Amino acid sequence: MKDEPFVIERTFNASVEKVWKAITDKNEMKKWYFDLAEFKPEVGFEFQFLGGTEEKKWLHLCKITEVIEQKRITYSWRYDGYAGISFVTFELFPDGINTRLKLTHAGLESFPVDIVPEFKKENFVEGWNYIIGTSLKDYLEKKERL
Repeated sequence: MKDEPFVIERTFNASVEKVWKAITDKNEMKKWYFDLAEFKPEVGFEFQFLGGTEEKKWLHLCKITEVIEQKRITYSWRYDGYAGISFVTFELFPDGINTRLKLTHAGLESFPVDIVPEFKKENFVEGWNYIIGTSLKDYLEKKERL
């Protein structure tokens, strides 16, 4: 059971088009995810970003491996200078006027948690629950203020 991928599903009061734009447009992504220098939803596109805690940040190296427009995007996720590679997949499912998003993060067991305890699965669970369950939800469903 330990090597099971982490999966989180949430339904948003937003169209598939709006959710897709939020997860693939760098100008939208910086409002709820990470501020990426560049991002293109194209297979083979590589991007990187710094993430972590205030005390310690890690350079994330990512490469897009699959894109099915408005349905699914997958990219590799690894850390500069450390062993291990994982894969993050965002899948979108229309649900009436809403959109169900399923995020799968597989391969977490490949990271050297004995060297970097912060790479433990529990930290990804906590991080993704916040990113998807709070940050993306708030971004997608924010009420336009006059």
